[in-house]
Amino acid sequence: MSPFIILTVFLIYTGVLFLVTWLTARKADSHAFYLGRNISPWYVVAYGMIGASLSGVTFMSVPGWVRDTQFSYMVVVFGYLFGYFVIALVLLPLYYKLKLTSIYTYLEKRFGYWSYKTGAGFFILSRTLGASLRMFLVINVLQIFIFDAWNIPFWFNSVIFIVLIVLYTFRGGIRTIVWTDTLQTTFMLFAVIMSVVYISRELGKPVAELIPLLREKGITRMFVTEWQHERFFLKQFLSGMFITIVMTGLDQEMMQKNLSCRNIREAQKNMFTFSFILVFVNLLFLFLGAILLIYAGTLNLDVQMSDDLFPTIALRYLSPLAGLVFLIGIISAAFPSADGALTSLTTSFTIDFMGLDKRSGITEKKRTRIRYAVHLSVAAVFLVAILVFRAMNDRAVIDKLFTIAGYTYGPLLGLYSFGLFTKRSVTDRAVPAIAILSPVICYFLSLYSAELFNGYRFGFELLLLNGMITFAGLLIFSRKKSDLPGSPIAA
Repeated sequence: MSPFIILTVFLIYTGVLFLVTWLTARKADSHAFYLGRNISPWYVVAYGMIGASLSGVTFMSVPGWVRDTQFSYMVVVFGYLFGYFVIALVLLPLYYKLKLTSIYTYLEKRFGYWSYKTGAGFFILSRTLGASLRMFLVINVLQIFIFDAWNIPFWFNSVIFIVLIVLYTFRGGIRTIVWTDTLQTTFMLFAVIMSVVYISRELGKPVAELIPLLREKGITRMFVTEWQHERFFLKQFLSGMFITIVMTGLDQEMMQKNLSCRNIREAQKNMFTFSFILVFVNLLFLFLGAILLIYAGTLNLDVQMSDDLFPTIALRYLSPLAGLVFLIGIISAAFPSADGALTSLTTSFTIDFMGLDKRSGITEKKRTRIRYAVHLSVAAVFLVAILVFRAMNDRAVIDKLFTIAGYTYGPLLGLYSFGLFTKRSVTDRAVPAIAILSPVICYFLSLYSAELFNGYRFGFELLLLNGMITFAGLLIFSRKKSDLPGSPIAA
């Protein structure tokens, strides 16, 4: 593939991105940065959230999972669907009722200062670690398959990636991201669809004839009915449901886009529409993975890491045009998760820890300067983290860090569940210790689960256990108190 062609396409893509940025960031103030002035069209938010939900890691990983798990991931996706319903019917009405900018201010209203800082702190830790890892994995793939051939160093590749994200989110924030995510979702879906078309041509069969072929190959099993199995369908479904509740409903990045809608009804329409579309998009990814697997078989290709299946075939075995489509797709999938993380972390830090929204007598100009400084600082942290992961160069360690990032959502699940479904107040100063102890307990239970539970190994359900331990800890350090703000039961 010609470096000149790749560079040209990338520059055109970037130019379109910055055109959207220029149109949306004009006259943007703090309210536009945080909530898009509450005028984001719900259908635009719904469409753009597809790209934000499916990061560059998903773009590579979901097709590769078919080799080991067939279509069982779809049961998790069905769980996602029900999780989105919970968000739309329980969490969004709460956030709109309290007129929140950062969703973690609910914890201050419900429990107190330390609970509030704990919730926001766990989000910042998790999102910083998780977003940095996702960016690293995508940048690393681009480095291996593209930029090493040009002798471009990894650090330069990383700096360019971070600088681009900073430039188009710097002024407009969520107002810009709502529209750039729409653009990037379009390119990502185009890349997946065209990849399916290219591979079907290589196999010499139209797409419609590939579906019965997949059944014949026995790689479309969706429901695992053996209850001892780690992918037992009920466990997969419940895991997907709770993963969605915490990683979307209790996540500032995802909820900030919903809160930019005009009102609660439009935010709910966005959530319902987005959730149904996401089911079909994930099914498309799995279908792509299945035909990639068949095509790899025709080549006698043995790819050790499942994540490498899609990029290896697209960039080394298909036509240059197909490789270019993959490159556009992975860049389009990487940007939405990175720009949303940068904006949401800026929002959380300036509001939850600096109290910028509560400072009276401060000019808009000074607020903007502070926000810019935080924005650049978060970007610098991302860059340092990416370079550290590169220096580690150990996939096992990186996978473990991903898992640790996931542990931080358990305490948030416990905190919000306790706040929403009990009338009790807690000893606020005990909350940080409870929130730290819970994931630590879960980590050791997971590490020694085979020895402790007769061979049983924890999977996604560890998140639910994490939330339950936090809930139990809060219950121990609580007392009865009614008429608490923000509780639907108390109301």
